[in-house]
Amino acid sequence: MHSLDTELDTARRIARQAGAILMEVYATPFAVHDKPGGMGPVTEADERANAFIVDALRAAFPSDGVVAEESDNSAGANRFERCWFVDPMDGTQEFVNRNGEFAIHVGLAVEGRPALGVVYRPVGDRLYWGVVGQGGFVEDASGRRALRVSDTAEPSALRLVVSRSHRSRLTAAVARRLGITREQECGSVGLKCGLLAEAASDLYLHVSDKSYRWDNCAPEAVLRAAGGILTDLGGTPYSYDGTELQNRRGLLACNAAAFERVAPVVAAFAREAGIVG
Repeated sequence: MHSLDTELDTARRIARQAGAILMEVYATPFAVHDKPGGMGPVTEADERANAFIVDALRAAFPSDGVVAEESDNSAGANRFERCWFVDPMDGTQEFVNRNGEFAIHVGLAVEGRPALGVVYRPVGDRLYWGVVGQGGFVEDASGRRALRVSDTAEPSALRLVVSRSHRSRLTAAVARRLGITREQECGSVGLKCGLLAEAASDLYLHVSDKSYRWDNCAPEAVLRAAGGILTDLGGTPYSYDGTELQNRRGLLACNAAAFERVAPVVAAFAREAGIVG
């Protein structure tokens, strides 16, 4: 695979510029609307950032596909060897609650696999990026640090990161079975994977089918660049070839050292709950 330096530079710049758009709206008494079909809240910020990122990526890489949360994605990613997956604001509920834990995801998949990811948290100006197979970094006020997942292999010693807005019985059951006692709350999927990538946490489960490839393409690339693993709850990697966009089988993110011991336990609970076949 050729160097993705240009793509990385472009994605970082676009994410920061989109962050400025989100912060403009964040500073106002913005309106919140419900998306049709119970798909959660949406604001002017999501829509403006979406339009900006999609236009910028299409201008920079006209032959690539672009799939974005607030766009019409019926054109299909499967027609493109390279496809960008964009979440203009992951954690809209966190934005609405004004707790700062929302992020912009810009991920590139090549031949159906995540290759590059940028996750940007505008509040606190924290930027994660990674290229799979080449490593990743986090950059904030204290400088730039290389990302590397923890090497904690003992399941009971793992630190679990959970959603601030959705607490799940299945996650609690897995934690009990594995003997996990330490957990912290965090909003966006990207920021949770960022915590794993910088070894501040070790395990994350998303047990509903209410997430999509744009939620996890960039976080997966960052996490894999840092030596971590992201799969469905059955332990199978998702494909980004456009054949499906919804993550019907949930998400499991883990450091590599514990994955082999954690994955079968998670899969057993997920099968029991009917989330994976």
